[in-house]
Amino acid sequence: MAMREECKHFQSRTYNTGDVARFCVLDLAPEAPWRCPADCARYERRLADVAWNHGSLVPPRITDPPDEPEGELASLLDQAEDIVNDAAPDVIRDYEAKPRRRGLFRRHG
Repeated sequence: MAMREECKHFQSRTYNTGDVARFCVLDLAPEAPWRCPADCARYERRLADVAWNHGSLVPPRITDPPDEPEGELASLLDQAEDIVNDAAPDVIRDYEAKPRRRGLFRRHG
């Protein structure tokens, strides 16, 4: 089963590089961006999309999943998530340490 793009919990983001992030906002798809769980208890059809026909603005199809046994794929994705989560505090600290410019518009009194 692929990601259920019609689920109200599915989201995708396309970046300037052309990369597309596809995910479940509830983090219930351990094999995202390739698969949702077949028996997901939180699946809900997005009401705004019911009976709509999508045109060419639908995000491009993602690459095929790697040839890994299902359990190994989830483990690999968990490891990748751990790497990102471990790096996050350093990234936030570096971002907050940068001086910020004040707004472009200032009141003149």
